[in-house]
Amino acid sequence: MRVVSHPILGKLKSNKKITIYVNDKQLEALEGDTIASALLANGIKVCRYTRKNHEPRGVFCAIGRCNDCLMIVDGIPNIRTCVTYAIDGMQIKTQVGNGIWEGLDEEF
Repeated sequence: MRVVSHPILGKLKSNKKITIYVNDKQLEALEGDTIASALLANGIKVCRYTRKNHEPRGVFCAIGRCNDCLMIVDGIPNIRTCVTYAIDGMQIKTQVGNGIWEGLDEEF
């Protein structure tokens, strides 16, 4: 699912393909995609699971004001994927709870 022509924003500006890795799975994205829009275009709706009840969360506000789209990006937890651009080769993981820095054994 991808919007290629928007009544206000106009036509999609770039169709250059890049590769991102989500939970070690290779996915295609377009240059200029946010991580969240690339995930949605690939049918992925869950970004993280809550700390207490392990409930799934996905894109909610899409403007970087809430915490629902947080994921671990290139080893760094708590990245808001709705306002972070996808970069070729980026490693993205579903976050559980507050997230864990790669290389550390403790949760924040």
